[in-house]
Amino acid sequence: MPFGAHEAMEVHEILCEKTNMINHFSFYEEQAQNQQVKQLIRQHLQSAIQHYDQLVAYTHDYNAVNRTGGMQAGGHMFSQASPQQIQYGLRQPAKTSPQMQGRMNDEQILSSMLSCHKNSAKNGMQASLECADPNVRQMLLNGAIAANQHAYDTFLLMNQMGQYQVPTMHDHTAKTYLHTFQPIQQQPSMNYM
Repeated sequence: MPFGAHEAMEVHEILCEKTNMINHFSFYEEQAQNQQVKQLIRQHLQSAIQHYDQLVAYTHDYNAVNRTGGMQAGGHMFSQASPQQIQYGLRQPAKTSPQMQGRMNDEQILSSMLSCHKNSAKNGMQASLECADPNVRQMLLNGAIAANQHAYDTFLLMNQMGQYQVPTMHDHTAKTYLHTFQPIQQQPSMNYM
C-alpha cells in the first residue's frame, strides 16, 4: 500500500521533529537539577520515543500498527487538574532575557519543553489533516493529543513553580466580553413543501 506524496512529506517532517525532540529532551534530562523536572522530562521522553517508534514501524511495514500498541495515545496518564489548582494573576514576574552562555537552568529547560510540545501538537494536527492512510492519520492525531497534554503538564509545573504566571482581567470585563455571544433560540421546525 503506497503512501500519498503529501502524507509521506508530512510524516517525514513529524519524524524529523520527533528526532529533534528526543535529542533535546535527552540533553535536558542531563542538565536538569530539580527532580520534578527530571521526572517530567523522562515521562515525556518515553512518550516521544514510543510515538516515534510506532510511526517508523508503520512506515516500514503497513501492518506494524498492530504490533506497536495499536492506535493508543501512548499510554500516558494525563493530568487531572482543576481550575482551583492554577495560580492566576501576576506576582512580580521576574525579568528575563536570552542567556547565551553556561548551563541551561530548569526554567530554560521547561520553557524549551513547552515550546517543543506546543509546536508538536500543532504540527501533528496539521499533518494528520493531510493523510489519506487512516492508520498514519490516527497515529499523528494521537501524537498531537499527547503533545497537547504534555504541554499542559509542563505548564502546570511551571505555574506551580511561579515561572508561568497567568494574567487576568477584571471579572466584569471578561463576562461583558464573552456574554456578547448568546445561545441559539430553538425555533419550531418549518416544513417547506
